[in-house]
Amino acid sequence: MFLTPEGAWTSSRPQHILPSSPAHWGLFFRGEAAPRGYKNTDERKNTVLSLSGGGLQHSREASEQSPGPAPRPAGPAPGEAACLRPDRVLIPDSYPIDVSDPDPPIKNLRMEPERKRLTWDLHGNVSEIMCFINSKAFTKAWKSTYCSIPHLSCQATNYSIMVTKGQPFSTWIQYPSQEGNPRAAAENLTCWVHDVDFLTCSWAVGREAPRDVQYSLYLENLDSYEKWPCSQYTADEQGTNVQCRFHNISVLSKDQTRFLVNGTSSDSKIPCSETSDKLAKIEVLAAPNVTSRWCNQSYLFMQWQVKSHLNHDLKYELKMQKGTEPAYREEIYKAFLELNNPGTYTVRVRARDATFSHYKPWGPWSVPQHFVCEDEEGARLPVWLTSLLIALGTLLIAMGFVLLFCRFSVMQKLFPPIPHMKDRINGKLQNGRTMTWDPDQDSQEECPVAEVQVLGET
Repeated sequence: MFLTPEGAWTSSRPQHILPSSPAHWGLFFRGEAAPRGYKNTDERKNTVLSLSGGGLQHSREASEQSPGPAPRPAGPAPGEAACLRPDRVLIPDSYPIDVSDPDPPIKNLRMEPERKRLTWDLHGNVSEIMCFINSKAFTKAWKSTYCSIPHLSCQATNYSIMVTKGQPFSTWIQYPSQEGNPRAAAENLTCWVHDVDFLTCSWAVGREAPRDVQYSLYLENLDSYEKWPCSQYTADEQGTNVQCRFHNISVLSKDQTRFLVNGTSSDSKIPCSETSDKLAKIEVLAAPNVTSRWCNQSYLFMQWQVKSHLNHDLKYELKMQKGTEPAYREEIYKAFLELNNPGTYTVRVRARDATFSHYKPWGPWSVPQHFVCEDEEGARLPVWLTSLLIALGTLLIAMGFVLLFCRFSVMQKLFPPIPHMKDRINGKLQNGRTMTWDPDQDSQEECPVAEVQVLGET
């Protein structure tokens, strides 16, 4: 007999079962009757079952007070695998499963941690296999022989495979094996970048952790596998580490980073806790620092800066209020504000990353900036602008003098003065056509005589 996803028993074996909803489970049993102890709380919704002892039993039932069906489990609970019979396996798959087949198409499902591979031995006619991590589809198998797992979790994780083309079959393993009490592990692990240079991670002590438990944290680059241990811990009243701070994130990885907290105790093993993300995604941007501001009766200008080692594509939100009017907000992508005819204004600004703005929160507001721009006489230019104008004025004056001096020197060279002749009788200069002549001085050039005029006898 076979149980279809619709909850009905049939005497013929289904060849390819596709449930009408991902919530429906496909089960297959050999034999003429259903195993004893079978219950189906809702044939059209989630069915929560496990296998133990002599048959099929509920591992979790919805409470009578529950408003809806019990949630679908992601995989077997820790410790349940030991009570499963080898001839009966229950997996929330979309295909019937027959593990009592003496020659299944897939055998020896295993993890190869050094190669980061989920692999198996193939014995049947299978052309396509899909791999799952905690019941979520991950990737198709390469040539139906293995699936690459780039990042192996330190926590017990369910890895399963499903034949999607070929003889219907599905199986799973748990890796690594669960050690210690899961409730003794650190809880609520949260990390964030703040104040430009700092990274802080905090967690809570496990609810069932032993009294001597101690936690340690380190970061790991998931591409290069480089690790950084915590440099500064903060402990609670019992001396248990509950927070870690890194003081210089510029030396840390900008790639995908894993944050891992291990636990130790003299009484028992403590499972790990982990999370992973890029530092740029968990940064809380600092409040913008206003670097320049000035205004007059007709114009207002304000400029600011947000420091970050990780995010450079930023957007800003302005909260502005003119006089006693209601405040309003505006989002911009430039790091400055310009307003015409501003009057009296109060402005605040905050920032967040534009790339991940759909889920990252805004940073803190800047200090309010008050502008009184009604009196033009009282308006002052910034000190740097005043100094620049003075320097430019001095330079222009100096260049003017240089040009005047150069012009006078050049004119003297291009147009030298013409000498004038002196009247030897009167001792005065004649007009511009005469000049003094000294007969004793050798002439350096001979000039033809054009006209001789007799003035009189002496």
